[in-house]
Amino acid sequence: MQADRSGKEAMNEKKPITAATLLRAKQHDERTTWLTAYDAVSATIAEAAGVDVLLVGDSLGMVCLGLDSTIPVTLDQMIHHTAAVVRGRKTAWVVCDLPFGSYQKSPEQAFETSVRVLQETGCDAVKLEGGEPMAATIRFLAERGIAVVAHIGLTPQSVKKFGSYGKRGKNADEQAQLKRDAAAVCAAGAVAVVLENIPHDLAREITKKTTIPTVGIGAGADCDAQVLVWHDLLGISAQNPPFAPAYTNLRQQMCDAIARWSKDVKNGDFAS
Repeated sequence: MQADRSGKEAMNEKKPITAATLLRAKQHDERTTWLTAYDAVSATIAEAAGVDVLLVGDSLGMVCLGLDSTIPVTLDQMIHHTAAVVRGRKTAWVVCDLPFGSYQKSPEQAFETSVRVLQETGCDAVKLEGGEPMAATIRFLAERGIAVVAHIGLTPQSVKKFGSYGKRGKNADEQAQLKRDAAAVCAAGAVAVVLENIPHDLAREITKKTTIPTVGIGAGADCDAQVLVWHDLLGISAQNPPFAPAYTNLRQQMCDAIARWSKDVKNGDFAS
């Protein structure tokens, strides 16, 4: 009886998500879910809810550390948070953002950074921003066994260049460049590509033409996967981007709970 129970448990045990898992999902037209996570608790909760990929985004600078952009986030901070997420997951695929300045100088710099991330965190892949200009770096990493997720469209690390977090691909020239960017990172060996805040019809076209999974955020429903920031999805952020809907309002619920507790403490009713 015990052996039979153990066998059933083994059959029902979910297998770890891999890059190959995500590619098969695209080939079978099956959508996957990506969600940012920044600590072990959020990783465990997200995985229990069925999330396939945990992205440790450099967005942690804005949602966790009180910074006004992703640019000041350091490699040490990314490693610290990614290692915590890895400790909290069992089967989800974990991706770590490479922070600004840690990979743009050269493919060799990107490799050294990626090696440190993989060795010190145990994560599965790294993500970097940029299309055609980063193709050589992606190829360099991929040829050395590193799984790379590309990121095109709105690239937050370039906010100083563009001056805003607005939509990309608003005219024919920008759309043509984004198509070239997607083709370049795919040919270079990226295992997936994030499409952020671009026209939905453009994202649909890129998804159809690209052999690797596309991960949309503000890019419409036709991408192979969708990703949201933890705080936006759960309604913790003070204000969400227009393309990132909240599915609940935890911010208000947390405020209400803390206020009730505070009132009980002040009235002498707590722990009585």
